[in-house]
Amino acid sequence: MRRPRLFLAGTLIVVLGSFAATLVAGNAPILGLDLQGGISVVLAPVKEASTDALDVSVDIIRNRVDSLGVAEPEISRQGERVIVDLPGVENRDQAAELVGQTAELRFRKVDGCLPAEGDTSATTTTAATTAPADPAATTTTAPADAGSIPTTPREDDVADQPVVLDGREGSECAPGAPRYQLGPTLLTGRAVDTADAEFQTGGWFVSVDFTGQGETDFFEQVSQPNVGQRIAIVLDGTVQSAPAIQQDLGSAPTSSVQITGDFSEGEAKDLATVLRFGALPVELETETIQNVSPTLGRDQLRAGIAAGIVGLLLVALYMLLYYRLLALVVISGLGLGGLAIYTLVAYLGDSVGLTLTLAGVTGLIVSVGVTVDSYVVYFERLKDEVRTGKTLRSSLQRGFQRSFRTIVAGDLVSLIGAGVLYWLAIGSVRGFAFFLFLSTLIDLAITYFYMHPLVLYLARSPRLVRARKVGIAAALDKPELEA
Repeated sequence: MRRPRLFLAGTLIVVLGSFAATLVAGNAPILGLDLQGGISVVLAPVKEASTDALDVSVDIIRNRVDSLGVAEPEISRQGERVIVDLPGVENRDQAAELVGQTAELRFRKVDGCLPAEGDTSATTTTAATTAPADPAATTTTAPADAGSIPTTPREDDVADQPVVLDGREGSECAPGAPRYQLGPTLLTGRAVDTADAEFQTGGWFVSVDFTGQGETDFFEQVSQPNVGQRIAIVLDGTVQSAPAIQQDLGSAPTSSVQITGDFSEGEAKDLATVLRFGALPVELETETIQNVSPTLGRDQLRAGIAAGIVGLLLVALYMLLYYRLLALVVISGLGLGGLAIYTLVAYLGDSVGLTLTLAGVTGLIVSVGVTVDSYVVYFERLKDEVRTGKTLRSSLQRGFQRSFRTIVAGDLVSLIGAGVLYWLAIGSVRGFAFFLFLSTLIDLAITYFYMHPLVLYLARSPRLVRARKVGIAAALDKPELEA
């Protein structure tokens, strides 16, 4: 009896303790787009594109969105359109902007800075010809008509031609001259292998690693000829950053460089994301950006929860009428399993970005039937054992051993079905499969470590066994049964 007691006490301590810690930490499950709202971005190819090219673009966009830290994004292709759903993003404009940047990543030399279009009172600058401590360009007097030079339209942004482009919002080429005058493309994003935002004593910077051929191309076309010059990193017709080549990198190519500047953490991570996932085989444009209201989803969630509560109450009533005192084992087990699922979903949401969607809620509700089946199988097996004339104590152990094999077989069917569904399906169906799989695993754990030990503990009390009409003996249809 010592081992079941340890199982029972350990299960209660782990589940209730972790749940209390979750509440104290303020963690809660992250809700998906259908429950908490967000944005839905529709991207369409500028020109006709092949299915393979679109599929590759979807994979690259998925990697880019994952790097945003958006919980459970859903990226899918419907015909030639790419649908990107971003639930609960903190900065919707930033996310929509980053997702919408789908043109080729290009490195261009900065030839100068121009005032805003139409502004003839500002100054213009030229790129520095030496490597100063501060990579800002030197300022000269702007010609009277500098503001009349138009910004290059996106459709005229040709790789091998000079262009005039704007910088990102909040960044400027130089004070009073926010536009960049750029030379032809020196290198594209295909030369970049990976990029990461890192922190050191001086602040945030971006570390860039090149591909094998990219090392040579960057050395020969960018770094070696342009020491002391600014190189603009351009994506989708916008200059994302324009760092200066601060020093001669030597006589041989290098596989990694650092982009430094007065970056905040967010700016460094955004730039690293752009460098890492900037190039697409298909040029896409943002067709629509739709704000998704969570009202309908929350109404459905409330309706689902209400239906679930009614269903649980009916199940509890049936169990009380049919299994008497043993129904308390079922009710407490369902409650303990619910706390375990809440804790685990909250933890996974905080650690890996798992979200709870309406499909996931459906999976959890379906799993209640699987859980109740486990108790029914055990209790019915106990009835069969005591009918053969065995004592309650011997029936409990033998009945559990035999019933647990049946429970495992039944749950294994659910686990295999959920696993195959998760592997083959996409979108919300995968959420249903994942939560069904998760809750079934918890059901197995609760069955082994809580249900059987608790029944053993209750059966040690003669009063609980022999209680008239409500005791364990009455529940097993053997009123004369002894503990």
